[in-house]
Parts: sequence; C-alpha cells; structure tokens
Amino acid sequence: MTPRDIEHDVVVLGGTGVDTTVYVPELPLPYRDTYHVPPVIDRIGNTGSGVALGCHALGLRVTLVDLIGEDPQGRLIRDHLGGRGVDLAWAPSEAGTSRSILLVGPDGRRLSLHDPRSAPGARLPRDLYLPALRTARHVHVSITDFCRHVYPDIPDGVTISTDLHDWDGVNPYHEDFAYASDVVFMSATALGDRRDEVMRAIAAKGRASLVICTDGADGCHVLSSGEESVRHFPAQPLPGPVADSNGAGDAFVSGVLYGRLRGLPLEECVRLGGLAGAHACTSTGTHEDPITLAALLERADSGQKSGLVTNG
Repeated sequence: MTPRDIEHDVVVLGGTGVDTTVYVPELPLPYRDTYHVPPVIDRIGNTGSGVALGCHALGLRVTLVDLIGEDPQGRLIRDHLGGRGVDLAWAPSEAGTSRSILLVGPDGRRLSLHDPRSAPGARLPRDLYLPALRTARHVHVSITDFCRHVYPDIPDGVTISTDLHDWDGVNPYHEDFAYASDVVFMSATALGDRRDEVMRAIAAKGRASLVICTDGADGCHVLSSGEESVRHFPAQPLPGPVADSNGAGDAFVSGVLYGRLRGLPLEECVRLGGLAGAHACTSTGTHEDPITLAALLERADSGQKSGLVTNG
C-alpha cells in the first residue's frame, strides 16, 4: 500500500449507540420507590462512537462503519456524527440501535446498563466496509459480535486495535478480538491479581505487540513486545473537577492511536492517552466534548515543562 492509497487514518468498526444518562445521588443506589433526578438526557454513546469522535477531534481522518436502527436513536447518531464531520457508513439493523442507561454518581463513577440490540446471525455487509478497509492505515474493531467476522478482510499491513473493556480473561466471547489485534486495550476492573497474567497470555496467544490495561485513577499498565515486565504509568492530572467518567476509556484509546499514527515513542503515546482520558472525566456526557488536538498538545507541552513524569 502506498501513501496515495490511504484515505482513512482510522476506520472504526461497530460500537455506536445512544446513552441515556441519569445523574443519581449515590452509587450503589439503595432501593426506593422514586428518586427525583436532574434532567435525563439522551446522547450519542458507546465505544465506537467515542473512538471515532475522539480521533476526529485530534485531526485524524476517520470513518465509522456500523449497523444502526432506523429509529429515533439511529437518527440521533447520524445527526451527531454528520454535524461534526465524521464519515459514517451504515446499514439498517433489524434489532434497532444499541442503547445504554448510565447511572452516574456525584463522584463521576458510572454504572452502565447496556442493551446491545443484537440480532442472531447479523453481519456487516462486505460492500459497506471493504472500501474503507482498502484505504485505511489503521482499523479499530469494537467487540460487537458481527465485527469478529471482518478480521480476515483487513488487508495485510494495516494495523488493528480493539478494546476488550472489562474482560475477565476467561469469557471466550472476547478471544477472537484479543488474539487477532495488534494493539489490545482492556480494563483492570475484572482481573484482580490476574492482570499481568492475562496481559501476557494475550501477547503469547495472539499477534498483539502492545497490551494496555487501564486502571482508572491508578493510571495504566503496559506490556509491549520485547519486554519481560509489565510497566506502570501514572494517571495524568485532571484539568478540572470530575464531572462524568463516561467516555474516558475511549478518549484514552484515541490519544494512544493518535500518538502511534504519528510515530511517537510508546511513553508519549500513553501520556497523550492519559491526558485525553483525564479531559473526558471533566466533561459531562459520554462523547460530547472530546479533547482537540490543540488542547492535547498544549497540555502535553505544559506537562513536560513542569516536569510531569512520563516514563513508567
């Protein structure tokens, strides 16, 4: 593939949806017949939307490919992406648009009730995604069931990433994604003291040259090819008060992918991801206000000048 063949820096497969956010007085929420809450808001959400919008805000050329319902939620997604200039290739989903109910506490933590609206046997049409894959530098695959069948069609030389989210390291559903991707993101939420073991297993059983396990306020843990030990990187400072942690993981992915596509060292890629994720925690909603490239680079430069730790 020559540079002139490349039209997309990142193609995101799957993972769009609509989030209904409910701000609650505490989590876990004790049983009560009725809670009076602030206005309940429907917004674009889910992981694929977040990675696409985050990468676009960082100046990358992005296309999102997905199945979306011909329903009000699907219209919300199309209008939001179109209004921000993010290319969308979509086909109708028989089951409707994926949805989530997000309960968000005062400290920004969230509980997600996810309805994937999956239809057995659903597939992304090949004529929908093949044109984008043939001109892509990088493909990010959401862990939607119909996306697992796209891997064989991704051209040689195109790097692939995925986010396993809160995988426990055991559920076989995630294995196709974990072992067929070059860069694997995941959360430490369900791993406990098996975190490093699971990260090493991903690298040993699959093709991943980089495995990153995010750990909230504790930063992240990174295993890269050629290294024996898992390295820890601290979280980046928040630029303001915590408002909502929704979308922080997707913002982190966007920052890391931006750095990798610019050929930056691993340490800098992880730091950019941390800065993007920290920004997301200070913004209400899931993907309403992704960090811009100018803001990201300004904060990165400011951190270097103030002696911020960048090495694990």
